[in-house]
Amino acid sequence: RNPTDVELMMFAQANSEHCRHKIFNASWVIDGKAEEKSLFGMIRDTHAAHPAGTVVAYSDNSSVIEGAQIERFYPRADGSYAYSSELTHVLMKVETHNHPTAISPFAGAATGSGGEIRDEGATGTGSKPKAGLCGFSVSNLAIPGAIQAWETDAYGKPERIVSPLAIMLEGPIGAAAFNNEFGRPNLAGYFRTFEETVAGQRRGYHKPIMLAGGVGSIRDDHVNKHMLPTGTLLIQLGGPGMLIGLGGGAASSMDTGSNAANLDFDSVQRGNPEMERRAQEVIDRCWQLGDNNPILSIHDVGAGGLSNALPELVHGGGKGGRFELRAVPSEESGMSPREIWCNEAQERYVLAIPPARIGEFKAMCERERCPFAVLGEAVEDNHLLVTDGHFQNAPVDISLDVILGKPPKMTRDVAHQPAMPAPLVLDGIELKEAAYRVLALPGVASKMFLISIGDRTVGGLTARDQCVGPWQVPVADCAITLAGYQTTQGEAFAIGEKAPLALIDAPASGRMAIVEALTNLAAARVDGLGQVKLSANWMAPAGHPGEDAALFDTVAAVSNYCQALGVSIPVGKD
Repeated sequence: RNPTDVELMMFAQANSEHCRHKIFNASWVIDGKAEEKSLFGMIRDTHAAHPAGTVVAYSDNSSVIEGAQIERFYPRADGSYAYSSELTHVLMKVETHNHPTAISPFAGAATGSGGEIRDEGATGTGSKPKAGLCGFSVSNLAIPGAIQAWETDAYGKPERIVSPLAIMLEGPIGAAAFNNEFGRPNLAGYFRTFEETVAGQRRGYHKPIMLAGGVGSIRDDHVNKHMLPTGTLLIQLGGPGMLIGLGGGAASSMDTGSNAANLDFDSVQRGNPEMERRAQEVIDRCWQLGDNNPILSIHDVGAGGLSNALPELVHGGGKGGRFELRAVPSEESGMSPREIWCNEAQERYVLAIPPARIGEFKAMCERERCPFAVLGEAVEDNHLLVTDGHFQNAPVDISLDVILGKPPKMTRDVAHQPAMPAPLVLDGIELKEAAYRVLALPGVASKMFLISIGDRTVGGLTARDQCVGPWQVPVADCAITLAGYQTTQGEAFAIGEKAPLALIDAPASGRMAIVEALTNLAAARVDGLGQVKLSANWMAPAGHPGEDAALFDTVAAVSNYCQALGVSIPVGKD
């Protein structure tokens, strides 16, 4: 039979580049020579060479790094607060939200931070986000009345994309607002402007990079998700569905400007940090029950909405699923079945609970004023069935292998392009003028306008935020958080970013980004490189002449460099 529109939309999101990482899993032919490994294969080599200290890599919403026995302080089932000694590991996750931030900077950056927070909370069978980071790369700001000497030759853009200045006026506020309202300190970041004509081509960040990441804590016995018994209840936790964020996974996987403008606007989500905090409080009450945690498995609802999250939940638990579409809480009564099943309304999680624990779970949700709904149950066969009581039909009736099975492997047949860096011309520039230009460059100038908008102490586990020194003027090289209130153990994290260097030497840009991150970490007491783990986040204009080959060379260089250093990459985003 022909698929329904609901099944087609679900398939488009689940099999987008955003969700499937087809380029990083592709076979490669470069300059006519077949390469042995995929990009992801070379990243995995770093973990294979240095697995020590990594608990979870490449298999959950966040990576998990080996922690320590910590006295953790939290409420008990009877309402009292107490310390308990627990083997507690470190969560690490960094991702990007570039496409939504280009269309609607406040909402795009806010939901970028919010989605990364949910990834941390939905690791294992529930965990605790602790501290975050965010960063931005944009083209020249071209501030009216303050145009800089290098801000020449303005280059056009699709109308739906806002200006770099608008992105930097609204995007950081969006990310800070979400972190602030959720109650998570933002302790690290970066900001780069770049727009330059190189070898006759205009290079820049009209489509920005919005980086969102963070660290958290998870109990050792909650690291792994469980297999689901038949009859397990499948639950949505969090806010209602709304007609926002339709097709975000597919839209973010396309060349900017190639999609219909109205579809790009439809694909942007809207944040609700208060609701996400309520949901996190419910998750906290669950994991704080220790080995009596009622959550068997949990996923956040991101790209593709429920149509992606629920299949992942049951498939990961070794089961199929049967759902009732009209059980999904929806704020908008006129949505079609496709819109109910596939919208990306934010601040939602899906989780699996034993039927016998539903009363206890309901009481937790009511106490935290967090909506929830039982959408269906796990079934024995590897099948996804969604019934619709309103239309008395089944908009989704399909094998999970069709949605989540291995797609045909992509082959990238590409070639190198000769690098043609222009010589540096300093004729007619005086030393004083050059110094002032460098100091005025946003990448060098004060970042206080990005730092002061965020709460840097909420949670009480911040040991080092961005501001250092007696007058709180310099910016710290790295952030440091405590593992608990009664320990000097903790985590340090820092960012390395050297993207423009790739226009001269792509592999060098990857190595230098690692060097920057590691030298930034030197400001903290790190006993050795064996304790350092990297999140590698990759952005490239795939398909542009020479860029795919440069990406391959850079991933190979980063993989070899990390193996030589003794550092692994257990997580990332591309």
